[in-house]
Amino acid sequence: MRSPELLYQLYERRLVAGLDRERVPRHVGVILDGNRRWARAVGTPTVHGHRRGADKITELLHWSEEAGVEVVTLWMLSTDNLKRDAGEVADLLDIIAKAVETLADSGRWSLRVVGSLDLLPDAIADRLRAAQARSESVPGMQVNVAIGYGGRDEIADAVRSLLRERGAAGQSLQDVAAALSVDDIADHLYTKGQPDPDLVIRTSGEQRLGGFLLWQSVHSEYYFCEAYWPDFRRVDFLRALRDYAQRERRLGR
Repeated sequence: MRSPELLYQLYERRLVAGLDRERVPRHVGVILDGNRRWARAVGTPTVHGHRRGADKITELLHWSEEAGVEVVTLWMLSTDNLKRDAGEVADLLDIIAKAVETLADSGRWSLRVVGSLDLLPDAIADRLRAAQARSESVPGMQVNVAIGYGGRDEIADAVRSLLRERGAAGQSLQDVAAALSVDDIADHLYTKGQPDPDLVIRTSGEQRLGGFLLWQSVHSEYYFCEAYWPDFRRVDFLRALRDYAQRERRLGR
């Protein structure tokens, strides 16, 4: 009788062999959900769940790179998460900062921190900015780390940035309003210059976006996985890619 581990390996190889390389999404967004519930399920402190979740990130990026994905956006901390217990938030911010520093120090991926860093403690924000700076010249896969991120906040920030830019150029509010286009706002988003996400994956069984990439995901395909983020496996990722490849993308048409 074959062991469960061997059967898993055979199934994983089958998924890899069947992957349509011509239909791999360029940009994958991932909502890393379920760390706290995973910790409760296994009877460990919440902070342990956050650490296990952070450890999973590098694995996901390797899987994405192997599949040919060009951009990955990881939602690591929402603006709503900042309203949790102060002790938990402090632990989580340190775990996130260490995870981002580890990604930067690997020299493998180009990082972009997206979110309202002014909402974070100065020391954490400085660590994140420094990690981003260390990885800017890396030619590898682009990795966005969404920290202190909210979709509505991003759109509001984009509009404010656009108004400041046009005001500095001497344009009146009336002139800006008369000429404002969708592309103008898109050019001021945190992800400016990148393709919109083709596929958005959410773990933990929750079937909602929660404000993730609200503007950019208008034509995205969604995949909801039952596994908590710390339990997310390569076969779960490959199933999401397979499901995406089998869909007929209409892009709003």
